[in-house]
Amino acid sequence: MATTTFDMNDLKRRMQGAIASLKQELGGLRTGRASSALLEHVQVEAYGNHMPLNQLATISVPEPRLLNVQVWDKSMIHPVEKAISSANLGLTPATEGQVIKLRIPELNEERRRELVKVAHKYAEAARIAVRHVRRDGLDLLKKLEKDHKISEDDHDRQSGEVQKATDATIADVDKLLAGKEKEIMTV
Repeated sequence: MATTTFDMNDLKRRMQGAIASLKQELGGLRTGRASSALLEHVQVEAYGNHMPLNQLATISVPEPRLLNVQVWDKSMIHPVEKAISSANLGLTPATEGQVIKLRIPELNEERRRELVKVAHKYAEAARIAVRHVRRDGLDLLKKLEKDHKISEDDHDRQSGEVQKATDATIADVDKLLAGKEKEIMTV
């Protein structure tokens, strides 16, 4: 049987990591509906460091097309506004006291197409990551066979399993992309 140095579960876990990363990136794409995920990647220059926005404020969605950012420290309001503006999300901060309101504008057809292109870029990066994991697994199997730690039959069987896992994971990537594309185009 296979040696302990080849772990199919580890390869599958690494492939699922690419899926998790894709889900997070797609979640940050603006679809015309307000979502706190839009601001997940925003980094604020605060207290001499770069900090995630959610460590400086509470983000809420009071209406389908509105985000509220409740900044905890008054001195951080301007840096938070600046970080949101420079994040290129197409959102204009409007400050009322310690609350920054972000209206989500309607998406026009051209902007929707741009977002779909970005989603395709994210999906392709995920596919590439999955293929890298596949290549690592196949290279390890080749080495194990060459070093006579596994038989040619084991190599062939496990290579087939690696390919099946790769195909299934890429199908998941395609399914996520199709769902996001539909969401962007039909909002």
